Amino acid sequence: MKVVKFGGSSLATGEQVQKVFNIIQADEDRKVIVVSAPGKRFSGDIKVTDLLKTYADQTIAGDDTTNIVLTILDRYQAIADFFGLKENKIIPQIKQTLLQLNRVHYPSFDHLYAAFMGHGELLNAQLIAYILQEIGQPAGFISPTDLGMIVTGSPRAARLDAASYERMHNFQYNPDKLLIVPGFIAYTNDGYAATFSRGGSDITGAILARGLQADLYENFTDVSAIYAVNPSIVPHPKSIEKMTYREMRELSYAGFAVFHDEAIIPVIEANIPINVKNTNDPTAPGTLIVPNQAITPTYPVTGIANDDRFAALYLHRYLLNREVGFTLKILQILASYNVSYEHMPSGIDDMTIIFDKSQLTPTIKAHISHDLYQTIAPDELEWLDDYAIIMIVGEGMQRNISTLNKITDALAQANINLPMVNQGASQISTMLGVPVDQMNEAVKVIYEAVF
Repeated sequence: MKVVKFGGSSLATGEQVQKVFNIIQADEDRKVIVVSAPGKRFSGDIKVTDLLKTYADQTIAGDDTTNIVLTILDRYQAIADFFGLKENKIIPQIKQTLLQLNRVHYPSFDHLYAAFMGHGELLNAQLIAYILQEIGQPAGFISPTDLGMIVTGSPRAARLDAASYERMHNFQYNPDKLLIVPGFIAYTNDGYAATFSRGGSDITGAILARGLQADLYENFTDVSAIYAVNPSIVPHPKSIEKMTYREMRELSYAGFAVFHDEAIIPVIEANIPINVKNTNDPTAPGTLIVPNQAITPTYPVTGIANDDRFAALYLHRYLLNREVGFTLKILQILASYNVSYEHMPSGIDDMTIIFDKSQLTPTIKAHISHDLYQTIAPDELEWLDDYAIIMIVGEGMQRNISTLNKITDALAQANINLPMVNQGASQISTMLGVPVDQMNEAVKVIYEAVF
């Protein structure tokens, strides 16, 4: 049995939904279908999830929401119209649900946003199930709660209650009937709607694949494979046929956009393979993501990822490596401002602390600097806002000791400075820190050197 997730671009229009139906019908093992909200139809379009956020904003502000409700409804109406469902029961039902959203009392604004924004997937799953039934395909909408999924945590960053897996294991479903499940949204024990964080529908798909003990988790998107490097930087890059879970995690963290790095943890824990495929080219093999031991590397490097969302703090003090508790003092200061760090490469007299800069404001940076001077008295302290990270990842790097030399030599010949080089303990990844304005050129140079 396969759990199959379709992203927003795969469900943006009636034409795209028809492609989804063709894919489902082409493989009888595709039994559980996880759907996203309708995405962008063209450049400059607005996702339904973002329209629902606007609806939530207007509700909180007390504004007239008539137009935004009609705009959202039109997206679902257009899909129904494509299948000739002009007179049907589902669109009035969707309209009533949308109107009811701002008549409910929510415990907090976060609960309100979760309920509003999660309905993009919920309503789309109901619509998809209805259309399938109308065209003669046995299918039924099922809510995450009916499957046994219960979540805890904050309303907009929900986490699965671990007991949900046992309930899903025991769920009895009709193998002759497709299950259409909304991604992104789930419910608490109290019945409140909550949403997963970034990559929410991917998380739902991975949870269901593990909970329902699928043989394969298929994730359909708008690319025919995962590429070894960002195609907007290196035209026509090599596609990745097969990669390991940990390669995917390392690359997702540093900028690969196919998965949020937390989204595939449930299938990793259950050793379920993932196949990333293209809705617009479904016969292409895509990229298979497999357990770490299930691959023999062909190349030293599998992929190169990059991201400029980072900032760094450089500290210098003689003999800092000999002072017991030095790092602990720094971490306590960061914790007092609710700031987490990403990496902390160090030497005998130097340390660089790398942050996701979305956590940092000028005020927080000033307070951290003040406390560091008071507590550890560094000889030098400098914030580096112009900081990008390039992650070079490959299971084969463990066996090819010359790979890093090849990369650094190529960068030196291109006059690209490396403020930081850090190899992961797993030995399958090397992280380079570079100035933001040299990031793209560095990625090109590295790609040429290793591929």
